[in-house]
Amino acid sequence: MENSESVFPSMVRLNIGGKKFCTTVDTLTQREPDSMLAAMFSGRHTLCQDPGKGYVFVDRDGKHFRHILNWLRDGVVPTLKESEYSELLREAEYYQLLGLIDGIHSVLNKRKEDDDSQTELTRTDIIKCIQSERVRFRGVNLSGLDLSKLDLSYVDFSYACLKNVFFSRANLQCAKFRDVDAEGSIFHNATLRECEFTGANLRGALLAGAYLQSANLQDACLIDCSFCGADLRSAHLQNADLSNANLEGAVLEGANLKGAKLHNANFKGANLQRAFLRHVNLRDTQLEGAKLDGANLLGAIR
Repeated sequence: MENSESVFPSMVRLNIGGKKFCTTVDTLTQREPDSMLAAMFSGRHTLCQDPGKGYVFVDRDGKHFRHILNWLRDGVVPTLKESEYSELLREAEYYQLLGLIDGIHSVLNKRKEDDDSQTELTRTDIIKCIQSERVRFRGVNLSGLDLSKLDLSYVDFSYACLKNVFFSRANLQCAKFRDVDAEGSIFHNATLRECEFTGANLRGALLAGAYLQSANLQDACLIDCSFCGADLRSAHLQNADLSNANLEGAVLEGANLKGAKLHNANFKGANLQRAFLRHVNLRDTQLEGAKLDGANLLGAIR
């Protein structure tokens, strides 16, 4: 045991969750003087060291501690996968390394900006492409493009990045949007009959007034979407997440909502005649003025 008046030697041995590290007091205290590590080795605190080689034990996962030390040495944020940044951020927050926390957030924000700006095609490129018989944009980044009023029927957009794309009044009949990321996209008054959106991310998308008859939206993320006045007759919405979605005045006659999440969804004035709602939780759903004639509500929670 070291007492509060002890002066630490220049070299410090650390045992972080079983992983051994050697560094100096200056490294641990100078770059981030308000951190937990700086406080630990300020000489003001009592620390437990093993009696053999004098390692100070810290009960944390040592996987990313080398990145912690390298940050303290040279102030450079490491290049990591996004999932690893989440892990490193958790460790930085534990050690109260405010500079590293800010650095990680800056890197993640820059990556997001780069992803959003790297559109691979222009509107003119799209127009040239759709003059051919079969068009596929599978996996292509089209973020932010204005594709309004174009005839994009039967086009395959599966797995594409379509964030904030403008599809207003476009003809997208029978187009494929399987597993696309179309967060925040605009489909206002677009024709989407028999489209496939299976597994798509449409969080916050605007589909007001869209024609979605017999569209397949199974397993889609439709959180915060607007379907005001949309035509969803016979649409497939099994297991779709419609939490906080606005479907006021929408037509869902004969639609299949088996397993759909409808927490705080707005169906005021919607037409749900002959819709399949068996065992669906409607307890937090707004249904004032909705038409439910002939709807299958067996086992629905109300």
